[in-house]
Amino acid sequence: MLKIKQNYDKTFIWLFTTGILLVALIWVGGLTRLTGSGLSITEWEVFSGILPPLTNHKWIEYFELYKKIPEYQKINFGMSIDEFKVIFWWEYIHRILARILVLTFCIPLLYFVFKKQIHGNKSTFLFFVLALFLTQGFMGWYMVKSGLISETDVSHFRLAAHLSLAIIIYGMIFWALLNNQKLNFKIKLNKSTILIIVLILLILLQIIWGAFTSGLNAGLLYQTWPLMNENFIADDIMLKKILTASVLNNPSYVQLAHRFLAYFIIFYSIIIYFAHFKKSNLKLPFKYIFVALALQVILGILTLISGLNIYLASFHQMGSVLLISSAIYGLFYTNHNQNLIDTSVYKQ
Repeated sequence: MLKIKQNYDKTFIWLFTTGILLVALIWVGGLTRLTGSGLSITEWEVFSGILPPLTNHKWIEYFELYKKIPEYQKINFGMSIDEFKVIFWWEYIHRILARILVLTFCIPLLYFVFKKQIHGNKSTFLFFVLALFLTQGFMGWYMVKSGLISETDVSHFRLAAHLSLAIIIYGMIFWALLNNQKLNFKIKLNKSTILIIVLILLILLQIIWGAFTSGLNAGLLYQTWPLMNENFIADDIMLKKILTASVLNNPSYVQLAHRFLAYFIIFYSIIIYFAHFKKSNLKLPFKYIFVALALQVILGILTLISGLNIYLASFHQMGSVLLISSAIYGLFYTNHNQNLIDTSVYKQ
């Protein structure tokens, strides 16, 4: 899938390593959320939090800080320090991995720019990615902060912003990796590329809605499929309210939207394939897109009917990364193979 020239081996390895670390970070972040560990460290500690607690006194200090927040007082009251250590380690690993990732991206970037192995539009694009990494660090703390004062959980809006920004950064790194030979980020806008861009945006929107579903614990409702309990649309949902802003805070409406957006993405993918790509000799990427889409749908259904099994939910989140990767590859393939379009089929 990827062709690598010798001159670009170093930058390829660097971008590939960064991408793998970012996927690992997204996975650990999802498990941190699923295990209820995200609020276990109640201070940002950009530099002082590099080392974990090394003494019993330090563990007690962290635990006492955790006891002050609503999550402990309303949900985990009476938790032992050993139980606290379990959730602490998830959040700690998430934060340390984030620091390692930023350094892995930043230091080689500065080196390659200094050595003039990356320059011009390449460096501009990648420095923008670095800026997004730094913004993501702030966004992570901004999200955590929303669950420390009066709520027992973080804001689902901030959770969605944190996850979607991670996906955007991943998408940009994956795009740079695919374009490693020239780092030609210019997209030739035409019918083919626009159709794929719309698909990518739909998948990103679905990822955001997945974060809403997770943040509101909406998956705990209607754990049946294809019906929502005994109805195609749950009986507590009023269709006349479906376009109002209040539905964004309603778990029932959020789960309904997550389901129907999935159906729409399936429908859209099939339509653009048969109506355009199958006839245009640009159908190769859709093999990957349809496999990833089928896998993600199956994982989503299994996650729901299993009662939100943590392992299935984690795989479902990572399935979204695979799906958007396949769509980004579709954009790359379409963008660089315009010569494959058989224009004769449109003249009939």
